[in-house]
Amino acid sequence: MLAALAPVAIANAQNTPRQATPPDGAALSGPVAVPIPRTIPDAQDVAYPGGTIRLDIDASDVARGIYRVVETIPVADGTRRLTLLLPEWLPGHHAPRGPIAELADMRFLVDGKAVDWSRDPVDVYAFHVDLPAGTREVVARFVHTSPLQTAEGRITMTPDMLNLQWEKMSLYPAGHYVRRVRVRPTVTLPRGWSAAAALDGKAIAGDRVSWAETDYETLVDSPIFAGQYFRKWDLGNTITLNAVADAPGLLDLSPANARNLVALSGEALALFGRAPFDRYEFLVALSDRLGGIGLEHLRSSENQLEPRAFVDWRGYDWDRNVLPHELVHAWNGKYRRPAELWTPDYRQPMRDNLLWVYEGQTQFWGWVLAARSGVQTRDTVLGMIAGQAGLYSDQPGREWRSVEDTTLDPIIAARKPKPYASLTRGEDYYNEGALVWLEADQIIRAGTAGRKGLDDFARAFFAPGGKPERQATYGFDDVVAALNAIYPSDWATFLRTRMEMPGQPVPLAGIERGGYRLVWKDRPNPYDDARMADSKGLNLYHSLGITLDREGAVTASRWGGPAFNAGVVTGARIVAVNGVAYDQETLRNAITQAKGGSRPIELLVRRGDRFLTVPLAYYGGLRWPWLERAPGGKGVAPLDQLLAPRRAAAPPPTP
Repeated sequence: MLAALAPVAIANAQNTPRQATPPDGAALSGPVAVPIPRTIPDAQDVAYPGGTIRLDIDASDVARGIYRVVETIPVADGTRRLTLLLPEWLPGHHAPRGPIAELADMRFLVDGKAVDWSRDPVDVYAFHVDLPAGTREVVARFVHTSPLQTAEGRITMTPDMLNLQWEKMSLYPAGHYVRRVRVRPTVTLPRGWSAAAALDGKAIAGDRVSWAETDYETLVDSPIFAGQYFRKWDLGNTITLNAVADAPGLLDLSPANARNLVALSGEALALFGRAPFDRYEFLVALSDRLGGIGLEHLRSSENQLEPRAFVDWRGYDWDRNVLPHELVHAWNGKYRRPAELWTPDYRQPMRDNLLWVYEGQTQFWGWVLAARSGVQTRDTVLGMIAGQAGLYSDQPGREWRSVEDTTLDPIIAARKPKPYASLTRGEDYYNEGALVWLEADQIIRAGTAGRKGLDDFARAFFAPGGKPERQATYGFDDVVAALNAIYPSDWATFLRTRMEMPGQPVPLAGIERGGYRLVWKDRPNPYDDARMADSKGLNLYHSLGITLDREGAVTASRWGGPAFNAGVVTGARIVAVNGVAYDQETLRNAITQAKGGSRPIELLVRRGDRFLTVPLAYYGGLRWPWLERAPGGKGVAPLDQLLAPRRAAAPPPTP
């Protein structure tokens, strides 16, 4: 986004100014840099003067996965050049992820005639359109070529459902805060489909669905889920669950299980006290065909669950944490947001350094509300916490990289797979952040004899007051001041040490203060067991130091682990174990039999077109992390108190 900053220079050998003499009189070292011109105005808090944009999207071509867009942009009198932008820095993605490459067949017309346009050579998300005198409006026609397979990106359209995200297929005029740009949206859906979105003024005319005029910021924050198989439930507290599915039978959520979702809405309101929304729409896809997603919005959230997550409630207990997590984001992330993460448009870069509050505390509350509501069982939630505590006890990357530095990972790594994630680290501000917030909760509980906890901070910090604002920003000092108002302590040092400094102790203090401890067992905890059963893979991260897919291919190799030291790394495939053809049970048995001995496990490994016999000197047996009550604990443990429901049993939902 260089064009958004003060003019700087780049080398350009084909457009070099005349030779000049440096101040010291020495000869030039080579080509002289060409300054980058400012061609795009910065966003200003002024209304777009042209009027209301009309956005019409034809999303009916599900066979080819194409969204056809007609966008009519009125312009103010005398406008001779219009600069339009595709959103680049997308809210909730924490990085520049706008899919500019998927826009195609771009045409701009005035009075039905094509006019010249050019893409900005520096900010390639910007389109400059030259207008003839007297132009009243510009019509942009283009297609969004949505991915058809995962290698091309996230799939947003299948023959049975779609997830329309406005920011991927609409342009907005440069130079204005997006909240000051007005737009009226309309979508054409396949015949017979139903749609849900958190937009107001919904009107249906045949296959066309329209909504009332709104501002562009609200539009981008209000995606659509639509499908052939659709059902909705009223969860109370102005919260609605809207679900689409690959088949109609997948929508058969039993009343008993639906009560847990009703309880989730009640527990969230009990936690925060007041909602920042007038209504909230869960948008859920029960599908393994639509791309996975968990994305927050102020009045809705986009969530993908496994197809049978509703009808096999117990079997997919591991899969539903995305629902409480994204609901919490309405308060933490959408209403309250770090000041440097709030931007006036989708061109200004976001600064992610407080994501350990935005995402870390949301992850914490996602665990807590899942257990309090019954959306997930307490044992599953304890397994999730154990898994993260175990991960950080065996993660060499913590020695050099701080939690806060991982907040830049969405920009640095763009969420692509890494060769050695245990050394490079990933977006650990989510889960290590959550474990630090667990410690903060337990410090407050111990210091106030259980009278207060992080619940009190959440209610004071994230819940809206009497102002009708849709966002309120904060900084590090605001977080510290709010914590001190609940329970005075040196919170600044506490947070800076744990978040900003690498090489910290494994974040177990919250677990231990909560009356539990991390232990290792030769069988997986309920969460890990369910995840492996679903993926058909085998997680041996804490024993051999590898994870395997269903075919025995290595999907990750822990830096410094036994397999890594023996040269068994990502891309290798285990063919045989101790001379016997590979299967998961054979490998598990071999690890168990080697425990406490001195004879290496012998692996036959294929890597490319080579077969290697690898002796693997590991004798520690199978190991998976668990949480269990600390010895000598009496009464209800503080961690159990944290996870206990705050509301009475939920009433049945209204279908």
